[in-house]
Amino acid sequence: MSNTPSSGHAPMRTALGRVRGLGSARSGTDHFFKQRVTGLANLVLMIAFIGIVICLAGASYATTRAILGNPFVAVIMLLTLLSVTTHMRIGMQVVIEDYVHSEALKVLLIVANTFFSIAIALAGAFAVLKISLGG
Repeated sequence: MSNTPSSGHAPMRTALGRVRGLGSARSGTDHFFKQRVTGLANLVLMIAFIGIVICLAGASYATTRAILGNPFVAVIMLLTLLSVTTHMRIGMQVVIEDYVHSEALKVLLIVANTFFSIAIALAGAFAVLKISLGG
């Protein structure tokens, strides 16, 4: 049995959806892929982040500011913030979509989750930029 309009059955996905690999909700595969990519990025970035924290253990305030003011270190910190908050937002959105059954509450929680993730990312980025730019 073919899945063509001539057989009396409507196709389950559009041609573009098949090419992109998106499911009927058009976000499941995309979320799955982004979750894995940010997870891998988190693994690499967190190794660098932990190394930086270990180097700062017991350091004076001036030394800490100098190390965090290094552009390479600042970029590592900003990339870590971006990756972790993106990973957090996607993960929480999947939990909300799977376990909240009221559509209105689901939409409200997804919007709140997005705003919360953005607020955390911006607050962290502001702190890193303020230190790295000598503010």
